[in-house]
Amino acid sequence: MSAALALRPGAAAPRRAGAAGGSISPPRQLTEGQKIFAFAAMCVGFFIALLDIQIVSASLKDIGGGLSASPDEVAWVQTSYLIAEIIVIPLSGFLARVMSTRWLFCVSAVGFTATSLLCGWAWDIGSMIVFRALQGFLGGSMIPTVFTTAFAFFPGRKVVVAAATIGALSSLAPTLGPTVGGWITDNYSWHWLFFVNLVPGVFVAVVVPLLVRIDEPDLSLLRQADYLGIALMAVFLGTLEYALEEGPRWEWLDDEAVRLCAITALVTGIAFVWRSLTYAHPVVDLTALKSRNFALGCLFSFVTGVGIFATIYLTPLFLGRVRGFSALQIGLAVFSTGVFQVMAIPAYTLCAKRFDLRWLMMFGLALFGLSMWSFTPITHDWGWRELLWPQALRGFAQQFAVAPTVTLTLGGLPPAKLKLASGLFNLMRNLGGAIGIAACGTILNDRTNLHFLRLAEHLTAANASMTDALGRISARATIVLGDAAHGQAAGLRQLWSLTYREAQTMTYADAFLAIAACFALATALVPLMRKVAPPQGPSADAH
Repeated sequence: MSAALALRPGAAAPRRAGAAGGSISPPRQLTEGQKIFAFAAMCVGFFIALLDIQIVSASLKDIGGGLSASPDEVAWVQTSYLIAEIIVIPLSGFLARVMSTRWLFCVSAVGFTATSLLCGWAWDIGSMIVFRALQGFLGGSMIPTVFTTAFAFFPGRKVVVAAATIGALSSLAPTLGPTVGGWITDNYSWHWLFFVNLVPGVFVAVVVPLLVRIDEPDLSLLRQADYLGIALMAVFLGTLEYALEEGPRWEWLDDEAVRLCAITALVTGIAFVWRSLTYAHPVVDLTALKSRNFALGCLFSFVTGVGIFATIYLTPLFLGRVRGFSALQIGLAVFSTGVFQVMAIPAYTLCAKRFDLRWLMMFGLALFGLSMWSFTPITHDWGWRELLWPQALRGFAQQFAVAPTVTLTLGGLPPAKLKLASGLFNLMRNLGGAIGIAACGTILNDRTNLHFLRLAEHLTAANASMTDALGRISARATIVLGDAAHGQAAGLRQLWSLTYREAQTMTYADAFLAIAACFALATALVPLMRKVAPPQGPSADAH
């Protein structure tokens, strides 16, 4: 039964949990204002859980300095959170059926808030990594459960607005992460990157249990749970994320730890898929992929994850390494993306009521690809002015690419499959981000050396422009240093630095071009999706 049929006027209300195993039940009678307030409270938790992925990205140097950690060690402040979150997201569907949506969200909010406090109190890099992993694991369940609530609270055309809100937040939060983090660190201290979660975390933990009652817990599911599948999934996703994060830094399979994790991920991944397809009650329902819309939607979620997270990775890295910007300067330079995405929300909402969502998604994916292509003329002196137009296109495109994907992918699923499927859908976005960042890191490592060697081939004595420039640089250095030999060496070092800077810049253009190609492919696949009519009739709590 489709979601549209399940919620049509006159249809029987979905059964309560029990034999159905945690299926969606009629919510407690709520006014429209109460439902909006409850959904908004869940969106706050959803937003801060996603924001914390990137809020530390522009402040890792400050955190490392405060905890006396090396750059390799402090990178785990972000990696540990990602690994833990990517494990719990697909598990959240099962947990929601066992605990109910409201109590899972409440426990997740309480755990996220408590571990945020511990992160701010961390006394060394080891404690910080442990607390960040706990923060990601305990808070990750707030992400997919919002999708279930949106489809339960808002039937008919209203779900388009709810999906637009979720789509905006899911791409806006990681985009604003570096900006918010840089501002907090520059004006207060890195500890407040975590303390800012305390007030919204407590608010969410109090409001959600009071208002969000769309299903009932079913503890009997614990007796038939696929614990082997859970273990295989955790090992698979954890080792895969580690290999993707550390691979570009350590030359992939040349490093023993990365090689071991890659092999482990391959073996446990195959075993997990086999277990999920053969076990009667799998932790992740892979049969949802039989739906063409869901399978394609997961692919589009993956591609948008590549675009959102890889560009958030590339742009601050360029501004920091090539331009030498501070954390706050980086945050302000990328802030325009969020501004234009917010401006796109009313435009998308208006268009969604008039046009087929498939064509809106095609427009969004194509525009996202165009925005990536507009980054390719990048030069070493690009700042916020030069980045404004490409980022404006990206911000506008994110809203049109993400929001219709949510509705088209999840809107046609039966309520019984929605919980498990939303976890898989969100997992694909995070996996896309992890793989996109890893691929871009590899491009930066490999192509920088290639471009540097190609540029160096032209820096010979036969190049008059080069010899003149080297002569001027060396002459100035000789005057400062008072020694011709040292002046010549200083000139050669500066020439090397300039060449390396240009090679780096050319490499960033290659990375953006690769992302643009992914979006071009995704855009071409959109016509394969089937149209999904929004569920009609009153909401479940109107019965």
